[in-house]
Amino acid sequence: MYFNGYGYHGASFEQTYRCYPASFIEKPQIETGDKIIMPPSALDRLASLHIDYPMLFELRNDAASRISHCGVLEFIAEEGMIYMPYWMMENMLLQEGDIVRVKNVTLPKGTYVKLQPHTKDFLDISNPKAILETTLRNFSCLTTGDSIMVAYNNKKYYIDIVETKPANAISIIETDCEVDFAPPLDYKEPEKPPVSGPNKTTAPEEDPVETEPKFNPFSGAGRRLDGKPANYQLATASSSSKDGHPVAADAGKQSASASSSQGVNRQTQGKLVFGSNVNRTPKESPKEPAKESKQEQPQKEEPKFHPFTGKKYSLKG
Repeated sequence: MYFNGYGYHGASFEQTYRCYPASFIEKPQIETGDKIIMPPSALDRLASLHIDYPMLFELRNDAASRISHCGVLEFIAEEGMIYMPYWMMENMLLQEGDIVRVKNVTLPKGTYVKLQPHTKDFLDISNPKAILETTLRNFSCLTTGDSIMVAYNNKKYYIDIVETKPANAISIIETDCEVDFAPPLDYKEPEKPPVSGPNKTTAPEEDPVETEPKFNPFSGAGRRLDGKPANYQLATASSSSKDGHPVAADAGKQSASASSSQGVNRQTQGKLVFGSNVNRTPKESPKEPAKESKQEQPQKEEPKFHPFTGKKYSLKG
C-alpha cells in the first residue's frame, strides 16, 4: 500500500499527539537532530506491525498544511504527548500543545541534497564540511523545504534544504549522499564599477621620451708616437660649438704656433720627429742637416761583386 509516494507495509501506524519542545523533558540533546520522543504505547503498536527499520515518521500539521519527517529516539513520553526539537516546531508552525499527526513511513535513500545557509557566517567556519557531516549524523531523514539547525561554538546556524533526490523526503542513514551548497540568503554580488563615457576618460600622461645622444664619427682623442700629450684638438671637436656653429680660425693659429714651438724644443734635444720640417724656418732648414751630417762618421764602402773579372788561362800552356 502506498500513500503520497511513500510505502506503508501492512497495517500502518497513525496517531495524533500534542507536541511540546524538548525543554519540557530536559532532553537538550535532541535539539541537534531530528528525532522525537514518543509514549510507550506507540512502541507497543509499532512492534505488532510489520514495519521497516529504522523507524521513520511523517509529521503533519493540518492547520497550517505543513509536512516534515523525523525519526524516534526514545519511548518515554507521557501518553498523548510527544517531544520534538524546537526548530522542527518552528518549521511546522507549531506552538506548545498543538496537535500533530504522526505516521510511520519508508523513505528512499538519498543520493543528492542541496543546502543553502541563511547567513554568510556559516562559511566563515574553519571547516564547515566537517561540522556539517558531524551534525547530519544525528539526522535520520531530510525534507525539501525544511530548515535544519547546526550548533557550533555556542552559535546556531540555520540551513535550508533546497533540493533532495530521488524524492522530496529522503533517508540519510547508511548512505552516500552528494552535498551541494547554494549561496547564502544574505549574499550579495559585488557591484561592478560604472563604466565612464568616452568623453570623461582622460588619456594617461605619457612620460617624456629621453633623447638619445647622436653618433659622432672620429670623435676620439689623438695619440702621439713619441708618447707626449697632444695639445691640438680634433677637427670635428674644434670646428663645432655647443649650438652647432663653426668656431673662429684663431684656434687653428694658436695650435699651429704651439706646434712650431714644440718642434724647436724637440730639435734642440737632438731627437728626430716625423713632420718636424713643416714648422722650420727657411734659414734653419739647410744648416741643420749639414750639422747632422758632420756628426755622422763616414762609412767605408764595401767593394762590389763583379763577375768574370779573373785572369785568363789557356790549355796550350
